[in-house]
Amino acid sequence: MQLLVDIGNSSIKWALRAGQRAPLTGVGSALHNGALPMDLLAIWDALDQVDAIFAAGVGPQTVKDAVIQVCESRFDRRPRWIRTQPRALGVRIAYPVPERLGVDRFLALVAAHQRAQADAAATASLIVDAGTAITYDLLTADGQHLGGLILPGIGLMRTGLLAGTQIPLHEPADADLPWAADTGEAIAAASIQAPAALLERLHQRLQAHTGTPPHLLLTGGDAGRLAAATHLSTEQIPELVLRGLAAVAAVD
Repeated sequence: MQLLVDIGNSSIKWALRAGQRAPLTGVGSALHNGALPMDLLAIWDALDQVDAIFAAGVGPQTVKDAVIQVCESRFDRRPRWIRTQPRALGVRIAYPVPERLGVDRFLALVAAHQRAQADAAATASLIVDAGTAITYDLLTADGQHLGGLILPGIGLMRTGLLAGTQIPLHEPADADLPWAADTGEAIAAASIQAPAALLERLHQRLQAHTGTPPHLLLTGGDAGRLAAATHLSTEQIPELVLRGLAAVAAVD
């Protein structure tokens, strides 16, 4: 039995896999706030057996250290940390210095490529991870990573705007509006429309580059918000990074 762990900036995700070819089970997620949440500890403590642990993440070192401590004390296993590789499972990273590409983006690319290869009509992919930050990565059908873009996440856009201006504090709810007649709604709508508009722009440019409409994959906590804000067809895979981690772990 393998335990797979993905540590993000704000949340930690995990899954189990009963062998290299087995599907993921027991997928879970929780906000970590710089430490391991009690819900996670209770779930992990109930696991009968863990033979290997694979972990990756861009999150705080405090959380990584806590994962190491818990895994050693609970399972008598030390996690094997997966890092960004210039080439893996048919994916070729565009970055001249591969380690500057976040490992979460690398693993999402691996998972997206494997998903594309399983499709009889494999196409390019646009992968959008809408979390604390929103990352966009462009991948051709043959596994060439073209590069990507990074924006602040929806929450960061809202808090950053309020922190850097004299706009009075608002509690903006999600607003599915083309424009707004209230400051809170204006902030809420723009913080969703801006990353959705970039998504559509990149989708158009990737289609022009490859000659065919790319597949649009969304993951991350705010994936649903972006999916609702675009006219494009999307596929949401919450565990996309964990799928990539499982794939890389199988050959590591």
